[in-house]
Amino acid sequence: MNDNAKDLASVLAGTRLIPVLTVPHADAGTALAAALVAGGARCAEVAFRTSEAEQVLKAMAAHGGLAVGAGTVLTPEQAERAVAAGARFVVSPGFDEAVVTKCRELGVPVVPGIATATELMRALRAGVDTVKLFPAEALGGLRILRALAAPFPQARFLPTGGIGADLLADYLAEPTVVAVGGSWMATSAHLERGDYEAIRRLTAEAVERSTP
Repeated sequence: MNDNAKDLASVLAGTRLIPVLTVPHADAGTALAAALVAGGARCAEVAFRTSEAEQVLKAMAAHGGLAVGAGTVLTPEQAERAVAAGARFVVSPGFDEAVVTKCRELGVPVVPGIATATELMRALRAGVDTVKLFPAEALGGLRILRALAAPFPQARFLPTGGIGADLLADYLAEPTVVAVGGSWMATSAHLERGDYEAIRRLTAEAVERSTP
């Protein structure tokens, strides 16, 4: 296990479930964090896809009880902004060596995305052995995960993309999977309605499924 993987393991602190959140309005951050914590979540990823993502990340990090990371980070500049807002880890949909280098400079673990053996080889060569398999289900789900794991036994995966509650246990049963990311626990529809009770309930159910 390299330093990046050790740092990530420390941040995750044993949790194997990462709610992936796209939050359009900053004023939802505190209530969303409270609902996730009440449901038993210990980690969350805020996607940098909205204009208020930094404010959401700040609010959720300030709430306490969650290790909050930044997702959909595409550039070194975004990584800097994310860490300044309180991100404890960075996730990218693809492999960009400049993003990986910047995260190392900032002292935060980074999980770059890969979809092919070539991209995985580049990540491993850069010293990153925990990668995001994205978009997992569209790529072939467990079949592609197992196919990539076979020739690269040192690799560990955080599959994300198209995974729902019904597939969570199957992915977590794979020995190379460190955690699973998913958005079903807090969808845009839940957030638009302000349905934090549903978010708490779905999170609690997912946490129960992800706990041995």
